[in-house]
Amino acid sequence: MLKSITILPLFFLLSLQLVSAQFNFFENMWGQQQQHQQHQQRAGSSQWAAYADSVSCSQYLCPDTLDCVVRPSDCPCPNAEDVKCVVPDMEGSLYDATVICTRGQDGCAEVEKLLKKGSKPKKK
Repeated sequence: MLKSITILPLFFLLSLQLVSAQFNFFENMWGQQQQHQQHQQRAGSSQWAAYADSVSCSQYLCPDTLDCVVRPSDCPCPNAEDVKCVVPDMEGSLYDATVICTRGQDGCAEVEKLLKKGSKPKKK
């Protein structure tokens, strides 16, 4: 009986250490993975910047796709599923237009709706 009383606390302490070691293992494993991903992201952005610097373009270089175009409004959307909505400048010119890429079944309808809502004269 005395032997089982002394073995039980020892067994409990041993199992507690094993559990603690197990959690430290997982904590370190996830921490290492997180640091590795952050390093890859930094390396990826510097590779992108180096590639952007090496692209030869005498006109406008689209920041998201690195396409060389005549004007910013000619830039394509970065994702194939995006819909390109061209928003004219204040004079209605498309030369200095803004491009908004959107998704969904409404296409540019929601963008146009928001533009109309934002351009209404304010009531006094």
